[in-house]
Amino acid sequence: MDALLSRDSAWALLTEWTRSESLRKHALAVEASVRGYARMFGEDEDAWGVVALLHDFDYERYQTPADHPFRGCEELQRRGYPEWVTRAILSHADYSDVARESPLEKTLYACDEMSGFVTAASLVRPSKSVLDLEPSSVIKRMKDKAFARNVSRDDLRRGAEELGLPLEQHVANVIAFMRERADALGLRGSL
Repeated sequence: MDALLSRDSAWALLTEWTRSESLRKHALAVEASVRGYARMFGEDEDAWGVVALLHDFDYERYQTPADHPFRGCEELQRRGYPEWVTRAILSHADYSDVARESPLEKTLYACDEMSGFVTAASLVRPSKSVLDLEPSSVIKRMKDKAFARNVSRDDLRRGAEELGLPLEQHVANVIAFMRERADALGLRGSL
């Protein structure tokens, strides 16, 4: 694999641009979910993982829709990342006008908000753990408009639809994939 597409290179770039522990953990959660789907779909887990790690690497510096993820993709292009990487990252933002076409693009979109929502649902549990989180609990939280109010429920549903999965199955998959990395995500809690 190209050195640029190594996890170590992606992690170095992410940590160079992102100081926030919560944003780093978000990147790790999306990576865990996207890698899980790559395995499920028989795709290149490492390549997909790099895209997931880097999807928001510019967010701390550039938080407006006018800049994120465009400035980050410019940096990736400058560093020689392939077009399919920047295209996937651009496609995760609905406002970028880059249609999601490839399985990677659809997976990144579906896992981005859902990984964040599953993290939030885990952290409000008595155990503060993803290990005892059930899909039904996440679906129930989606109905509570006050919970994680900045997360669009339509985006969560659309992500599952774009993957061709029932919402509950997508939620179950993301939980399972995140459980594999519970310690790195800070989601083992008291379990």
